[in-house]
Amino acid sequence: MSATSPAPSATTGPGTASATVADAGPCTRPAADGHGPAASLSGKALAADLRTELAARAAALAAKATRPHLAVVTATADESSAWYVRSIARAAGKAGLDCTVVDLGPDAAASAVRARLAELSADPTVHGIILQTPLPDGARLDDLASAIDPAKDVDGANPLSLGRLAAGLPAFAPATAEAVVALLDHHGVALSGRRAVVVGRSTVVGKPLAHLLLDRDATVTVCHSRTADLAAVTRDAEVLIAAVGRPGLVTAGHVRPGAVVVDVGTNPTDDGGLVGDVHPDAAQVAGSLSPVPGGVGPVTTALLLRHTVDAAATAARTR
Repeated sequence: MSATSPAPSATTGPGTASATVADAGPCTRPAADGHGPAASLSGKALAADLRTELAARAAALAAKATRPHLAVVTATADESSAWYVRSIARAAGKAGLDCTVVDLGPDAAASAVRARLAELSADPTVHGIILQTPLPDGARLDDLASAIDPAKDVDGANPLSLGRLAAGLPAFAPATAEAVVALLDHHGVALSGRRAVVVGRSTVVGKPLAHLLLDRDATVTVCHSRTADLAAVTRDAEVLIAAVGRPGLVTAGHVRPGAVVVDVGTNPTDDGGLVGDVHPDAAQVAGSLSPVPGGVGPVTTALLLRHTVDAAATAARTR
């Protein structure tokens, strides 16, 4: 995909809905007495639909001598990151994409990471590039990701991609942020005119998600570590997204009765599991809640692969 060609967005593809507040569906049901349990905003069915779609498209491209190829660059010893990279590689293989994992090791110099990203950007057989975090000490994501060709920046990490997204221009959105909106669409959750609160202001999720929600005509508030009386702000949200990386930060006291709550958190536990940023007691107040795992995560992976197929399709058309 070129920086000027249309990019996929969370408003297109399987599961897209154009619901209004009046027909927002069962997943936005009011909890009249303030007690759940909340309906589940599972991402498994949507992810399966996306994988089916992209597998068919990847096969069609391969039949015309373009096999979509994703490269994942990693430079960390973090085990949760390694698990995630392995899951991407497995999902890519099942969908008919090639996936190359470039492990530079946790002691890699920032210059070495940048050089490898530039090399992959220049390789015509590579269609999508992901720079996995965390990064080595002293390395900055924005600096290194600027070496990724925006046409191959399938996780929207290059500051140029983020700037284009903010300006409403075609670009790949960060897949996790896009996955939140895709999940809401899939479950028929209306966004236009509704009050949405995002807890977290990272360039990976919080900031790009705010732009995607604004593009859908939501009224958006972004909270962060210095927000005074966080619960007072989040209780005003009809749609609440927690993306801060702090286990159980959002409790029942932070949630408006009947609100739609999306948990983006993937915090590892000592026993090898994952917990979100939303405390389990919030399910007794929310109208609907995405699970961890099984909510945003599988949709994110599927969208990364779909972005890669989109980039491969564009490359095939322009070569």
